[in-house]
Amino acid sequence: MPQEYEKDAYPEPPKRTPVTEKETALPNPALIASKLFYYSVDYPVTKFREIIDGIRGKNKYNYYHQNFRRVPDLTECVEGDYLCYYEAEMQWRRDFKVDQEILKVMQERLRACQQREGHSYVQNCANDLQQFNEVTKAFNSRYADLGAHANGRKCLAKQKERMLEQPQTA
Repeated sequence: MPQEYEKDAYPEPPKRTPVTEKETALPNPALIASKLFYYSVDYPVTKFREIIDGIRGKNKYNYYHQNFRRVPDLTECVEGDYLCYYEAEMQWRRDFKVDQEILKVMQERLRACQQREGHSYVQNCANDLQQFNEVTKAFNSRYADLGAHANGRKCLAKQKERMLEQPQTA
């Protein structure tokens, strides 16, 4: 290996980076667009959000679920009042979901008792079994045989048919 390297083969890098000369006097359009977007859209929205969060921070409500007011049933709606029909339908759907959850909770309680008690669950879980049977009977009497597209009108018609089938007491 030679002691000295050839300076022409490996030139030294420049000591300072050369400055690029601007070809135009106009600023970068991408920079203008980004600043325009920031000051016209992003900044006002961010400030508005901070103000709203500040107001909400003072009035904090701890609700774990949404509370709906009870609305009239389909039987109480005036004929042609479509808003009342809609509200009654939404109320029926919420009630249906609540009844489904009640049934699930009762079923979980019964299963837990069966798991805990083993073979002697019939006598030890008699209270849970009775409650589960009552809840299941009530759920089935109200919602069974409504089909996949169940709604408040079908449920009301089923209730009406059930009332007509009951023997009349004088």
